[in-house]
Amino acid sequence: MAIKNKTKEEVRQEQVETQVSKFEQFYEKNKTILWGVLGAIVVIWLAILGYQKYIYQPKCAEAQEQTFPAENAFQQGEYELALNGDGNVLGFTEIIDSYGTKAGKAVYLYAGICELQLGDFESAISYLKKYNGKEPIMAARALACTGDAYVGLEQYKEAVSAYKKAVAKADNVFAAAYLLKEGLALEKLGNKAEALECYKVIKDKYPQSIEGYEIDRYIAGVEE
Repeated sequence: MAIKNKTKEEVRQEQVETQVSKFEQFYEKNKTILWGVLGAIVVIWLAILGYQKYIYQPKCAEAQEQTFPAENAFQQGEYELALNGDGNVLGFTEIIDSYGTKAGKAVYLYAGICELQLGDFESAISYLKKYNGKEPIMAARALACTGDAYVGLEQYKEAVSAYKKAVAKADNVFAAAYLLKEGLALEKLGNKAEALECYKVIKDKYPQSIEGYEIDRYIAGVEE
C-alpha cells in the first residue's frame, strides 16, 4: 500500500510541475503584454481616483452651493426665480444644464414643480420623469405632480396612471390626497365606479385626513 501511495504522490507532483512549467512558458511568452495590461489597469484606476477627488467631488460641492439660492426661492414660492434665476443667482434650469445630477437628483423634482406652478405642463412632465430619487415620499410627490401636469393637459388617463403609482409609494400622510386626485381624474373619464372606490378607501382607511373629513360629499356626488 505504501508503494501505491508513493506512486500517486509522484503522479500528482508531476501534474503540478507540468502546470507550473506551462504557466512559466506562457508568462515568458506573454510577459510584455501581461505587464502592459496590468500597467493600464493601474493607470485607469489612478485616473478614476483622481477624477473623483479633484474634479467630480469639487464639482458636486460647487453645484450644491449654486443650488441653495434656487431652493430658497422655491421654498418662498418664487417659482419663476427658482426656475430661471435672475442673472445674479442660477435657477434650476441653468443648474441642470451646467451640473446635471451633480447638484443632486432633487433638482429635477424642483424644476418640474416650478414648471407645473407656472403652467408649462409638458416641461413639468419632462423634468419630473427625469427625477429618479428612491426616497418614497419624494418619489410619490413626483408622480403625483406628474399626474397634476397631465390633468392640466386634460390627459386624464395618464393622470390616473400617475396617481395610482403615487398612491402605491405614498405613506399614510399623503395617500388620501393622491387617492382623491385619482378619483377626480376618473370622474373626468366618466368612470364613477372606480372613482367611488377611491373615495371609499379614503373614508375607510384615512378618515382623520383632511380629505377624509370632506369625503362624504364626493361619495354622494358619484352615487347620485
